[in-house]
Amino acid sequence: MTKPLILSIGEAMVELSQSPQPDQWRLGIAGDTLNTAWYLRRLLGNDWRVGYMSRVGQGDFSQRMLDFLTTEGIDTTHVSRDPVREIGLYAISLKNGERSFSYWRDTSAARALADDPARLQDALAGCKIAYLSGITIAILAPAARDALWTALQDACKAGTHIIFDPNLRPRLWDNATTMRAGIEATAALAHLVLPSFDDEATHFGDATMQATIARYLSLGAGHVVVKNGGGPMCFGGAEGHGDITDLTPETPVDTTSAGDSFNAGYLAAWLTGADCATAIRAGHALSREVIGHRGALVPQAVAAVTTR
Repeated sequence: MTKPLILSIGEAMVELSQSPQPDQWRLGIAGDTLNTAWYLRRLLGNDWRVGYMSRVGQGDFSQRMLDFLTTEGIDTTHVSRDPVREIGLYAISLKNGERSFSYWRDTSAARALADDPARLQDALAGCKIAYLSGITIAILAPAARDALWTALQDACKAGTHIIFDPNLRPRLWDNATTMRAGIEATAALAHLVLPSFDDEATHFGDATMQATIARYLSLGAGHVVVKNGGGPMCFGGAEGHGDITDLTPETPVDTTSAGDSFNAGYLAAWLTGADCATAIRAGHALSREVIGHRGALVPQAVAAVTTR
């Protein structure tokens, strides 16, 4: 029997993060949807496959990404190669645990990941879970964005569950109106939406987490879990409504991948039978460990939560 597939869709890049030594940088491979796939692969057992869909170039850094995914047990069948464009690059700067980014991604090969509708349909065929973010759709040209929405709609009809993190990044969009419309159009297809309240309050004007939940449910989303920077959280929709108020906050060393790791912790628990409240606590526990270390992918964090 074929194992169910979680397909994470988006852009992975070369990551430069500051090392403890001054003026020295560490090179890695990361990106929001890849980060979640990486944590999912380490959290889920062999009953699940985890794959990545993206586009890379022909150069050494693109090959490094493919080799990294293969080594980590993530299926690269749906990572296509571009004859001209290359993998993007970003650098993380930290101040008091908070991150800022510098990007070199305008000509990234991943911007063409949805240019071929037939490839999209093939990648999503038989997929149990399709995971994507607001960054995934932000980097696409309008026609490719439409093609991705069409492929996701078709996949939903065939039984695929869409999981969506809005992950709002205004700099990647032409304007705020287009961003809001794109986020809401994708959320309307989703079985589960995983927004961050500070982003939703800033860009959609939501006064409360309950308002965020109500807005996404009104669009057609099945269930909504609102992240809140380590503070109390809310959820609502198909799996009931509730508040989680007993989460222990953590002073961060590096907030990179905080939301991505939460999503993975939540999904891994939920996919293995946990209810929503339990899954939220699992996501929070992983995220707390991740932000205590530098960089996006933290093996020590996974070890800490899986050995308890």
